[in-house]
Amino acid sequence: MARAWAYIATRRRGGAPSVVPHTADTGGVHYLSGIWRSLACTDAFHVTAAPAYAARRRRIALIGDLNLPQCRKYRVEQLTEFWRLHDVDLYYAHYQDVPRAVQILQDATHLMCYRLPGGGDVPMLLYEARRLRLPILYDIDDPLFSVSAYETYANMAVLKADAQKHFAAEAPRYLEVMNGCDAVSVSTPGLVDHAQLYTPRPVFLRRNFADHVTLQAGRQAMQVSTDNEAVFRVAFASGSRGHEADFAQIEAELSAFLRADPNRRLMILGHFEQGHLPRAIARQTEWHRFSGYDAYLRVLAQADCALMPLVDDPFNRCKSAVRAIDAAAVGVPAICSAVGDLAHVVRHEQTGFVAQTASDWGGVLRDLARDPGAARAMGTRARHDLERRWSAQIAPHIADPELLDWVLA
Repeated sequence: MARAWAYIATRRRGGAPSVVPHTADTGGVHYLSGIWRSLACTDAFHVTAAPAYAARRRRIALIGDLNLPQCRKYRVEQLTEFWRLHDVDLYYAHYQDVPRAVQILQDATHLMCYRLPGGGDVPMLLYEARRLRLPILYDIDDPLFSVSAYETYANMAVLKADAQKHFAAEAPRYLEVMNGCDAVSVSTPGLVDHAQLYTPRPVFLRRNFADHVTLQAGRQAMQVSTDNEAVFRVAFASGSRGHEADFAQIEAELSAFLRADPNRRLMILGHFEQGHLPRAIARQTEWHRFSGYDAYLRVLAQADCALMPLVDDPFNRCKSAVRAIDAAAVGVPAICSAVGDLAHVVRHEQTGFVAQTASDWGGVLRDLARDPGAARAMGTRARHDLERRWSAQIAPHIADPELLDWVLA
């Protein structure tokens, strides 16, 4: 019953079911076992010669957990554009969609596993990739493999005890698959350092970026946004549960800022437990559920600035700057913590602000509210900087050249 209520609450908050909710039980390795046995009996099981990579166009089969919309966008879908720049094809499948996952493996030259834990059909898919002699890359954008990161993660404190135990218990399953691959790619320098504590495999950096779809959707959202000089809106977006601890970092400064003027608004986008919001600012708060990326950008474009606080802990030091990318896509300046990869995207006092102390948040907000025109100009600079420095054009600060060499060699 507890799980049923948790599921209902998730759906009411806008959470979607699995991208393949009706996949039939394949019985683990039984999906391919008949084919394997037949191939083995006819002496055709092993690929005896190395695949002729030099004569073939590279083709990546990406099999991963596609249930989280933001992760799916930044670590899966936009890779099609990323690899096309180097004449590499990419096809992807949800790991529970076993028929498609097996199908895309057959013509692949490489396998990429995204955010996969051990168990279920995953060992079967890895076994098939090894049978086909495919190099395997593991990609991840959070330290889901790290018990140490979870146990020092401030945002875990707002979750129930059973959820905290669940995440820690799942960490070895992610590490099992990660260490069963040939190489690892991650989204931030901080995550590179942390992953190297857990794996002897080479770890490559491939940062998140703004693909053509993001830039186009942001441009359209900016065109439909409406300026209202009388109201100054501040956005706080949360793509998953538990970011109330991050919000608490700025709660006092933000509350004082809002209470100082009734024409100031806080926009909360996505997941947030309303019980953690101070009552004093409840009437000045607008709530928006996530309902698709384009709709999210349209709401975000109504803000005058976006807040991105992070508690300084090992988990958050691995965080990417996707929220800053989203804000810049719609011409909204970001105020962020100097934690994770945010300061690499937000250029202090040019495209946004990097807050070093708690008092910085209130001071920056007051300055922006006094001159909304300057805030819009800063947002415009953020958009131009995103197009110039963080688009899909591959550069050393977005992707390690060694990662490209690993695929193209």
